Amino acid sequence: MLRDLPLSQVYRLIEPGPVVLLTTALQGRPNVMTLSWHMMMEFDPPLIGCLVSGANHSFEALRKTGECVIAIPTVDQAALAVKIGNLSGREVDKFAVLDLAWKPAARVAAPLLPDCYANLECKVTDTAWVRKYNLFVLEVVKAWIDRAKRQPRTLHHRGFGTFAADGEILRLRSRKP
Repeated sequence: MLRDLPLSQVYRLIEPGPVVLLTTALQGRPNVMTLSWHMMMEFDPPLIGCLVSGANHSFEALRKTGECVIAIPTVDQAALAVKIGNLSGREVDKFAVLDLAWKPAARVAAPLLPDCYANLECKVTDTAWVRKYNLFVLEVVKAWIDRAKRQPRTLHHRGFGTFAADGEILRLRSRKP
């Protein structure tokens, strides 16, 4: 039986992809935030639409520097992702407080998170929707993956501290390999 769902909870049904950690560096100070509002927009070059609230400390860093890293954590890093999301980079140095491992990226000033499954170095390529929707279009300019992490399971935000983990993998016939 169908029941009304408050419109403020619709996002819980439509989350597009895994929880990611977005790193920035403004005036040499690194920051990281937890993010789940993003989407693939194009394949070649890879473009990612990324919504960062204007209330987040990372918004200003991303707007001013035009670059970031999107790191993809695995399920075993769920508690860390929540801790990162519950701290403000305006108030604390998350890398110091959480003892986060990092290393320099190749093409952007934002740091890589080597403990994550993958890291995507990104440059802002389109800001047309930033003012109205806080939506940045990012081009991935360098990608890193930890091949030692076999069949990693990613985390998906369901709202209000609830997450789902990737489940069974289905392989179905497709026109492209």
